[in-house]
Amino acid sequence: MSSLLRIQGRIGQRTLLLTTTAVPLTGWALHAVVLHKQLAATRKDPLTGLLRRDAYTARARRLLARHGDSVAVVLVDADHFKAVNDTMGHPAGDAVLAAFGTRLTAWAGPHAAVGRLGGDEFAVVLQLPAGRLEQRLAQLVRMLHTPVVLEDGRTVDVAASVGAVTPAAVGSRDLSLLQRAADAALYDGKHSGRAAVASPAHTTVPSITGRRAGRPGTAAWGRAA
Repeated sequence: MSSLLRIQGRIGQRTLLLTTTAVPLTGWALHAVVLHKQLAATRKDPLTGLLRRDAYTARARRLLARHGDSVAVVLVDADHFKAVNDTMGHPAGDAVLAAFGTRLTAWAGPHAAVGRLGGDEFAVVLQLPAGRLEQRLAQLVRMLHTPVVLEDGRTVDVAASVGAVTPAAVGSRDLSLLQRAADAALYDGKHSGRAAVASPAHTTVPSITGRRAGRPGTAAWGRAA
């Protein structure tokens, strides 16, 4: 009988030891989960679910380093966005931005870098063979010109200006230079309902308050009817 009690005592001590050591491990595991969620929150824009600027930039540069010859850099600027906020309210404007985020994600696919640069400005870096550039950009323009239906049933007519560039077109894989060229092309085709594609001349357009001035030649593709 005394031997049985000694065995039970040893089992009880081991159980207690395992329990007391498991508590801090569980606590650290929960802490790690919380930290992971916090890190993810700092990487993504809460309204659109897109990457914030720093996270987007890091991912975009990795894509360019790995697939530069078959990558496109696309910038998107919502048209008349201030008018939506002014006439329909900021919740409507938020709904439009969220819809753009969803559409850009669906268009670009899971392996792309899709970011909200700020306000109503977005950027995408994705693998896109040159032979499909025209077709895919026209598809994007159609998606971004599809009206947004609000929760209260109202419909918002939306539009966006799109500028794109490929490393082969300008002879560089530098993300800053590519975005500058795509932005210059975007403003060449602003409010045209077409995606404008940058030429080498767009890399030299000077910046004025963060935007480009001048009108070098572009190729542009309209959205399909």
